[in-house]
Amino acid sequence: MTTAQREAHLASVAQADTLTPADRYQELFVAVQMERVFDDGKTFVDAVPRGRPLAILEQYRADVRLPGFDLAAFVERHFVPPGTPSREYVATPGRSLADHIDDLWPVLTREPRAHPPASSVLPLPEPYVIPGGRFREVYYWDSYFTMLGLAASGRLDLVRSMVEDFAPQVETYGHVPNGNRTYYLSRSQPPVFVLMVELLARHGGCDETEFLQQLLLEHRWWTEGSERLRPAEVRNHCVRLEDGSLLNRYWDHNDTPREEMYLTDVLTAGRSQRPDHEVYRELRACAASGWDFSSRWCDEPGDLTSTRTTAIVPVDLNAFLHRLEIVIARQSRAAGDHDTAQQYQILADQRRGAIDRWLWNDDAGAYLDFDWQRGAAREAVTAATAAPLFVGVANSRQADRTVEALRQRLLRPGGIGTSEHESGQQWDKPNGWAPLQWLTIGGLRRYRHTEFADEITRRWLRTVGALYQRETKLVEKYTLVPDPDHTFGGSGGEYPLQDGFGWTNGVTRRLLRGHTLDG
Repeated sequence: MTTAQREAHLASVAQADTLTPADRYQELFVAVQMERVFDDGKTFVDAVPRGRPLAILEQYRADVRLPGFDLAAFVERHFVPPGTPSREYVATPGRSLADHIDDLWPVLTREPRAHPPASSVLPLPEPYVIPGGRFREVYYWDSYFTMLGLAASGRLDLVRSMVEDFAPQVETYGHVPNGNRTYYLSRSQPPVFVLMVELLARHGGCDETEFLQQLLLEHRWWTEGSERLRPAEVRNHCVRLEDGSLLNRYWDHNDTPREEMYLTDVLTAGRSQRPDHEVYRELRACAASGWDFSSRWCDEPGDLTSTRTTAIVPVDLNAFLHRLEIVIARQSRAAGDHDTAQQYQILADQRRGAIDRWLWNDDAGAYLDFDWQRGAAREAVTAATAAPLFVGVANSRQADRTVEALRQRLLRPGGIGTSEHESGQQWDKPNGWAPLQWLTIGGLRRYRHTEFADEITRRWLRTVGALYQRETKLVEKYTLVPDPDHTFGGSGGEYPLQDGFGWTNGVTRRLLRGHTLDG
C-alpha cells in the first residue's frame, strides 16, 4: 500500500462519527430498550434512522406527551431495522462442504459503500467478512479464524483488506474495537491482530515489518499505566502481582449496561446485591474476553450476577500478548531498531516467567486462570489452557502435561470441549467452538502431538459435516454429543443459535485441507 493510500484509510476511520445510540437518542434509547420494542436488544442499536437523529429525538420528546402515544409505531416510522442478508442465502444441494464455504464468502462480505450515515456502524475503508446472522459487523478476534479459511479458499485479497481495516482502527483508537460499531468502542477483544499479520505475511501478502507501528500501538494500549503500578496494584487492563510481575486482564472502560443488551444487563444487575455499576463493568469485561458468557468468569456457574471477570488473570489473553511482544521484538530487529527489539524481548521474557509462576498449575498439570483478588488459581480447566501451547510459551514438560489434561478432562466425541461445567451459558459444556479447536490443534502440532491433533481434527470435521449434510448450513457453535453423526447446534447464551458462520467457516475450511469427513 502506498503512503497516500494508507493516509486515506486512516482519514476514513478517523472521521467516523463515534456517537453511540445511547448518546444519540438518550431517553428514546432507554425507552425502546426497556419496553422491549424489539425482541433482540441489538436490533435497535443497529437500526438506521430515516432522518436526522436530533430531529427524531426532538419529535419523540414532543410526541411522547400526547395521549395514546405508541412507541413501537414511532420507532417503525423513524427507523429502518437491520436485515439479515445471510438468511436469504439458499445453499445449493449436493455441494461439498468446502465448496459451500467458498460460496458463503461473498454472502458474508460487506463493502465500504454499505455503511449508512448516522448509524452505529464505524465505517471501514476495505471490504470485510462478517460472522452472519445477528452479527452484521466485523468482529475482532472472530476475524483471525475467518481469515484462516479465506486464505485456504484462495481469498488472500480479503485477508489483506481486513488487515487494512484493522490497522487504521489501531492508529485512531489505540486498539481494535470489539466490533465496528460505536457501542463497541470502549473495549477490545483477545489481541490477535499479530496473528492476522503473521498469517498475511506467510502467504506473501505483506512485508515483515509493514504493520509494526500498529502492533506497537496496540501493545501500548493493553499496557497503559503499567509503569506506575506497584506490587498488588491494578489499573485498567494491567495487574501487577505481588512479586512485581506484570500480567493482563480483560477490561471495559465503561460501567453502564451494554447498549446491545441493555435490558438484559439491567435485569442482571437488579438480581445482584452488588452495586449496579460493578456488575455492568464485569459483564462488559466478559464481553471483551470473547467468552461471553462462561462459568470461567463466575463464582457460581450459570449465575451472571457472580461474574468477576476483572478479578481474573486469563491464560489466553497473556499468551496472545506474549506472542505480540515476541513478534514486535523480531520485527524491530528486522527493521534495524535494536533498542526496541531488546526492550520487547525483555518484556516477552518477563511475561513468560510470570505465566510460569502465576498461570501454570503443577497440581492440575495445566494452565489455569488466576484470581488476583483472592490470590489463588481458578480450579476449572478450560480450553484456554491450550493457548500457551499455540504461541509456544510452554516448555516440553508443561506441554506434555497440558496435552494429558486436555485428553482426560476436555476431549469429547465431537472435539475439544469448552469447559468442565454445564452452566447453561454458551461458553461451557457441552458446547464446542471452532476457535478453540484451532488453538488446541495448533498447540498440539507445535509440540509434535500430531496424532492427538489429527484425532481432534477428525472429530470436529465429523461434527460440522454431520450437521451440514443434514441441514446444509454451518452454525456458530456445536453441541459435542456422544455421537457426532447426530450432532446439533450449540445451546445457551443470550440469543438464539446463529447461522453463517464466520469462524466456523474459516477453521473448518482450513482443516479440510488434507482431511476427509470420514477421517
